[in-house]
Amino acid sequence: MSGTSLDGIDAALVDVVPRDGNYDVRLRRFATVAFDRALLEDLRGALPPSAPSLECVTLLDRRVGLAFARAAASVAEGSIDFAASHGQTVWHDGERGLTAQIGDPYAIRDRLGATVCFDFRTADCVAGGHGAPLVPHVDALLFSEPAEDRLSINIGGIANVTALPRGEAGAAYAYDTGPGNMLLDAFVRLRSNGDATMDRDGALAAHGEVDETLLSAMLEEAYFTKPFPKSTGRERFGEQFLAQHAAGLRGLSDADGAATLTELTARTVARAIVAAGFAAPRAILSGGGARNTFLLQRLAHHVPHAQIETSDRYGVPVDAKEAIAFAILGYETLRGRAANVPAATGAKRPTVLGAIVPHELSNLLERLDRECRST
Repeated sequence: MSGTSLDGIDAALVDVVPRDGNYDVRLRRFATVAFDRALLEDLRGALPPSAPSLECVTLLDRRVGLAFARAAASVAEGSIDFAASHGQTVWHDGERGLTAQIGDPYAIRDRLGATVCFDFRTADCVAGGHGAPLVPHVDALLFSEPAEDRLSINIGGIANVTALPRGEAGAAYAYDTGPGNMLLDAFVRLRSNGDATMDRDGALAAHGEVDETLLSAMLEEAYFTKPFPKSTGRERFGEQFLAQHAAGLRGLSDADGAATLTELTARTVARAIVAAGFAAPRAILSGGGARNTFLLQRLAHHVPHAQIETSDRYGVPVDAKEAIAFAILGYETLRGRAANVPAATGAKRPTVLGAIVPHELSNLLERLDRECRST
């Protein structure tokens, strides 16, 4: 998959084995494969607020599919059972149930010689949901604990939180909290004229001061106070959001601007942790933002009652978590099992996610059936 941050294609080779109603999951190989520069620039030029032509999107669909196929092949060890591809989101309007991902699955099938599961979001949208977030189903499988309140928090381009109340199987809920790395990455890229693409480890922000006036103006964005279920993306928090606050940013140094945008992410994620109402939760972080040590310090400052750690501790590397998640969602597709969480997406009912591009599909389904019946 590739997320809203466009920081590369995450490819994971995963063993998924059904076990007592859950799954044993083992990551065998993982890589983040960079987009080639021409494709990356064309993608950025086609994403909101741009309005690309249908020809442009169709060409990008094929190019992204070929790039995904190469990334998947780079981690595959010989033959694989199936591939699951989230694709690259090019448009998302959860309130209207509209979402679009590109990345030609046929290109992936032909490169790997394997069945491909794709288009995971549309079924939830047809069921009345936002089509996002979809990872809560996997969060509950990987991280829930009967004796402990937990939150699984992914900080990618957009940040999202999954609340996992103790002793309440199936009670998970989730939503996008707002910008994760997206605004900070865009700010650094603009200020450096493209020489830098992120504030690595929060080193720049750590030397800055938060502009509370500008931060307060940003926090007035209506999305932050909307009730969940809710989802968002580049359509709301892309570079146009920075343009809306250009006057406030213009007078800030690079460090102060980075500190203010980092604080925006920290405070909105912290609000979600507090809103869960857990007395002493364990917050398990993943995504690129979990590598930003300064961001984690600011988050800990705002929620001292929470024990903050990364998913690495649970055998789920922070960079690989969402790629692993879609491998599991693909397995659920092949089993015909519902994998959305209506409390997270707003769907009217549980539904099976994903479409299938088949390759020797009957043999694959027979193997999965034997595997599931043997546990």
